[in-house]
Amino acid sequence: MPEVALCVFAKPPRAGDTKTRLAPAVGAEGAAALARAFITDTWAAVTRLPWVQPVLASTGPWPEGLLPAPVEVWQQGEGDLGARLERIFHRGLEMCPAAMALGADSPGLPMAYLEAARAALANADAVFGPSDDGGFYLLALRRLPVGALANLPWSQAETRARTEERLKSLGLTVAHVEPFFDVDVPADLERLKAELRMGRIQAPATAAALATLRGPGR
Repeated sequence: MPEVALCVFAKPPRAGDTKTRLAPAVGAEGAAALARAFITDTWAAVTRLPWVQPVLASTGPWPEGLLPAPVEVWQQGEGDLGARLERIFHRGLEMCPAAMALGADSPGLPMAYLEAARAALANADAVFGPSDDGGFYLLALRRLPVGALANLPWSQAETRARTEERLKSLGLTVAHVEPFFDVDVPADLERLKAELRMGRIQAPATAAALATLRGPGR
């Protein structure tokens, strides 16, 4: 049995509905193309890890053919991010001894960070991968009390700190791995380009998509 249900959280990449904060820089179609590339690179990386059961946690029906088959798709369901995370985590923990939630907005994330999270789970109930915006790109758990992620501030500068505080208040021990960055706004694209150019991260589909993008209206 795999050790970890690794659940990649993603939206079906559709123009006008995905990565909308990038649209001012690259247009709606460009933002959707980047979303497709991000999930392609993320999925390719995680499916190479022998100790995981990869799962795509989607907000809606997933387009056939976007990722190489087979793809196990779980629907996130209704509610805020806390409700959706909790729903997926509980399902993952029924399948495996531990579960990880990983965002699809960090293309090129070094797999060593996931290996470090796996190792940290040997001595902690919860492991965070902090993101530079105050949230987290990864959360790994060995257990999750019902309601543990309810009524937390999502997409805020204090998201990770408040989530960690909540888990500790419920008796969970917490560890961290290296921070990384999400690609959410145009400024993040510049950092992404620089990281790819200097060879600090590897994300071939993302690099190809960036090479073909033009700004809106050009």
